[in-house]
Amino acid sequence: MDDLAYGTRDKRGHWRPNEPLDVAPILVWPWSLSKFLKWLPGYFYPYNIVFIAIACLFWFYLTPSKDSMQTLGWGWVLWIFVRNAASILILFGALELRLYIRRRQGGHFKYNPKFPAEQPSDAFFFKNQNVDNALRTFGSGVPIWTVWEVLMLHAWANGWGPWTLFGDSPFWLIGFGLMIPIIHEVHFYCIHRLIHVPVLYKWVHSVHHNSINPSPWSSLSMHPVEHLIYWSDTLIHLILPSHPLLLLYHFQVNSTGAVIGHIGFDKIETGADSGVDTHAFGHYLHHKYFEVNYADGTIPIDKWFGTWHDGTPEGDRLMKERFQRKKARRTSPPEDAG
Repeated sequence: MDDLAYGTRDKRGHWRPNEPLDVAPILVWPWSLSKFLKWLPGYFYPYNIVFIAIACLFWFYLTPSKDSMQTLGWGWVLWIFVRNAASILILFGALELRLYIRRRQGGHFKYNPKFPAEQPSDAFFFKNQNVDNALRTFGSGVPIWTVWEVLMLHAWANGWGPWTLFGDSPFWLIGFGLMIPIIHEVHFYCIHRLIHVPVLYKWVHSVHHNSINPSPWSSLSMHPVEHLIYWSDTLIHLILPSHPLLLLYHFQVNSTGAVIGHIGFDKIETGADSGVDTHAFGHYLHHKYFEVNYADGTIPIDKWFGTWHDGTPEGDRLMKERFQRKKARRTSPPEDAG
């Protein structure tokens, strides 16, 4: 595919799409039914269908019995860890192998023309972003994810919480399941703004932002403190009636789903004239500029709070003006109380 038919490259080789980013037409006024229906298939395909499929696979075939999970034991806990680690190794690893190791499509549709392997840095373990990101993913991310999942499944097995069955509450559970990606996004925005507070950014979130040019291994590469709060949105299943299948789907949305914003390419080519949109550009801009696009655009939270960047030169201009106003407020002398 000719990526210049879909976007442009600047003097440094950075690619951006021709079409500006826009938020989903859910809470945008005036509301348009036609725009909503046109957008709706993209809410499911390709990502959320994959996540619910993995959740079903995990629930029906790869989750221990309810009786065994009533008691915390190393056997089933380690099984959950191995199962989670294997899913990340396969899915993230496949993207990394195709796009960054074998480089099957070269730099086509790649936002940053450089590859992390070409940029050694003291910010990373062994000066290698990929090694650093993988170590943080499997050394901290997957274990903490597993702890969250184990405790939540243990709660379900013991009847702690308002758990229900699809036969008893089909409409509620289906509606709840449809809302899980939105619930995750709202939670993510809140904790994301929190860890951009200077002291937390310096000691916690900067670890993730070291990967200015992210790749799939960057997705869950975080400080352990960030890992601890990242999965806390799943506590909603102890507050609202839920089912463990939806719980596992929720874990896929915020675990496997973290890769969406870190692929680093706008399209994954599937043929000479075909490709799959990654929807990675919005979060890539957050890694590039740090203080824009804290959420993913399903809910227009960034627009409401003035941190939206649509990826266009006009978006660059508005961002720079906001940064200048912020700098002016910091440097202006206090008014004389005289």
